[in-house]
Amino acid sequence: MDESSAAAVPAWAVEALSEVYDPCCRDKGISVVDMGLLRSVSVREGHARVELLLTSGWCPFAARVLTDVQQVVADQPGVASCEVEVVWDEVWTSDRLSESAVRKLRFLPEPAAVTDRDAYVASHHTSRRPPHDR
Repeated sequence: MDESSAAAVPAWAVEALSEVYDPCCRDKGISVVDMGLLRSVSVREGHARVELLLTSGWCPFAARVLTDVQQVVADQPGVASCEVEVVWDEVWTSDRLSESAVRKLRFLPEPAAVTDRDAYVASHHTSRRPPHDR
């Protein structure tokens, strides 16, 4: 999460929601916090309001994520009720990913780290056929 997002999400909410996962990222250990989906969390007179960004408007698991976030926040001390809203006035970008999520999602090395592309590809290719035969 960037600095402005972190300021809008209290530490207790970050801690609690660090155990909530989009089903697509659970196996990688990337929470909704690491994904940068939390925009804000506020509590007023025992009622919490959570704003989430989605990585895509087509996310098939959005309802599950919203329900999980709502349940976890509603279970926190001082919270009697909770509403979760997806906000669309800000676009989620990969800049919102935590450093941990970036490391977990990076499948390839930084381009500058590969001095010999052909040798790198050859050493990581699963096929036994030479590259020119494909």
